[in-house]
Order: sequence, then C-alpha cells, then structure tokens
Amino acid sequence: MAPPNNRLMIKSTTIINRFLFQLTNGRIGGRFGKVDILLLTTTGRKSGQTRTVPLQYFTDGEDMVLVPSNAGDDHHPGWWLNLQTNPKGVVQIGGDKKRVEARKATAEEKARIWPSVTAIYPGYDEYQTRTEREIPLVLLRPSG
Repeated sequence: MAPPNNRLMIKSTTIINRFLFQLTNGRIGGRFGKVDILLLTTTGRKSGQTRTVPLQYFTDGEDMVLVPSNAGDDHHPGWWLNLQTNPKGVVQIGGDKKRVEARKATAEEKARIWPSVTAIYPGYDEYQTRTEREIPLVLLRPSG
C-alpha cells in the first residue's frame, strides 16, 4: 500500500489536474511529460455516482490503453474496479468527449502492448516490482 503522504499527494494532484483539464479543455493538464492525459468518467460500483479521474493513456489502433497501476499499490484503483462492474464510461480528450466500453487486455495483447507503453513511461515497470498483483492493461474502445 502507498504510504499515506504519497496517497495524499496523488489525491491532491488528481483533483487539481481534473479541475485544470476541465477548465481549459485539456490545454492545461492534458499532457504529463511525453504522455497524453484523458479524463475518464465511470459509475461508482457502490455509490452509483459518476467519478472522473485524469489518467495517462496510450493508443493501440482505435483503442485507448490505460494502466491501472495505482503507483504500485497492492490494490487496483477505484476507476478499474468501477469498470469491472460497469464497463461503460466516457472519456474526454481535449474538448472532445466520447462514450467508451472497457475490457481487460488478453495476455497476448498485454505482451504485445506493454513494451511500447513502458518505452514511453518506464515507471510502470517499477510499479510492477512494488506489488504482487499483476498490473493489467485496460483497453477502451469508442462505443455508440
């Protein structure tokens, strides 16, 4: 589990990034270094309320690829748990919003995609060493 100070920093950064992204349609908060950021809105699996988080994403054909690393924490992030319960969501990239449907990448897809993801953001390899859980890849496909 991430130390309390790290979790507080992650939560604070998430709130600020989401606010700036929404305010500027991604002009601020739409990139982190070499990685593009999207806003993902899911339905809370317990509350039924919508939840929006900024996430790094990569592309694989028409799919958007997300990494539910939770910074190497032993628990999956809430957004991935929400998508496992209800795979429908909405992404915002810049000012564009689209409906998506999520699924976990197969082992073969992960083996193919993981090297290109970690070439852009090597931190994911480090996060995998911090946890015993296998960090999956999540594929979002535009729907409707």
